[in-house]
Amino acid sequence: MRWMFGVLSTHVNRVRFMVVSLAVLSTPAMSGGIEELQKFIDHSATGEAQFVQRVYDVSGDLVQESTGSLKFSRPGKFKWHYLKPYEQLLIGDGTYLWVYDPDLLQVTKISLDQALGSSPAALLYGSKDIDSYFGLEALSVTENFSRVRVVPYDENGLFERIEIGLNASTLQTMTLFDYFGQQTVIEFYDFVIPSTFSGDEFEFVVPDGVDVVTQ
Repeated sequence: MRWMFGVLSTHVNRVRFMVVSLAVLSTPAMSGGIEELQKFIDHSATGEAQFVQRVYDVSGDLVQESTGSLKFSRPGKFKWHYLKPYEQLLIGDGTYLWVYDPDLLQVTKISLDQALGSSPAALLYGSKDIDSYFGLEALSVTENFSRVRVVPYDENGLFERIEIGLNASTLQTMTLFDYFGQQTVIEFYDFVIPSTFSGDEFEFVVPDGVDVVTQ
């Protein structure tokens, strides 16, 4: 999930998330997408899902595909686990973000406030008070599928905009557009909301022999 956190180093970069700020739009049909996004945020204090992440270059060619799972308990607790093509584990414990690369025997530790900020991860893992970081525009509503465009106010991030797809107030897709024409598309499935986790679900214990890098 390196895309989630634009503040991380090149070693820890895969994406950024989105947001919610209710706006007054011209038609009820267009405002429906924002309402669906608000419902998702309001009713998803905890959840888990599977995902497929695909990265496309400026020509639209697929350059990378990853699969994995996620779990979250807002605010600030989450586990994003890449399983294929290589393993990487990201855990937010409420205070720090831990990025663990088993193949490198290395974990990077970052302040969670620094990592979330105005990143796309704030939608799932941050507090509900995130409208100060993003602008919101409803794009379309087709039957039960709604699309919303999210634009970070912070122009120093990795992504120019994010487009969110929701079905029946459940997050289904995220498409992240960077400043170089590359797109990252994430499809979520098997969403379970709410979810119940053990007390240590979002704790990270540094394995023996693993180097810790603090940023």
